[in-house]
Amino acid sequence: MRLTAASTAGNSTTARTASTLMGFDYGERRIGVAVGQTLTTSATPVTAVANRNGQVDWQGIEKLINEWSPTALVVGIPESVDHESKLTPLINSFCRKLEGRFNLPVHTIDESLSSVQAYETLRTQRQQGTRRKKIDKSDIDALAAAIILESWMQQLSSNGDAR
Repeated sequence: MRLTAASTAGNSTTARTASTLMGFDYGERRIGVAVGQTLTTSATPVTAVANRNGQVDWQGIEKLINEWSPTALVVGIPESVDHESKLTPLINSFCRKLEGRFNLPVHTIDESLSSVQAYETLRTQRQQGTRRKKIDKSDIDALAAAIILESWMQQLSSNGDAR
């Protein structure tokens, strides 16, 4: 079952204890991955795994889940008042497969513009000289996953559910 941040108001198992979460920014070519801590409500970009021709790198995701041992997963899903994104059915399928493969709760949150925000952050870092490395698309995807995860934790925190 996928839960949104708003629908977890009564669920204290994920948010009230200090735990590790893993966030995903699903894309047609890559899936950004980040990890975060509920105690600090902060997230760190980790990597991007391949998603070529609808073939998700499940081994790569499994390796990351085994390495970080998250208690829950958060997936960004674009929400639009006008229409459903063409990625929405693919993301919903990805969420169901994540939950089925890893037996972890999967939560979703609106990720609209997270990749734009990630790119702008990285571009600003380059302009200010705090980032020397060229901006790769995988860096954008991983940072977008961190933005998604932090947004989810902050939304829970503002609802009084996260500590």
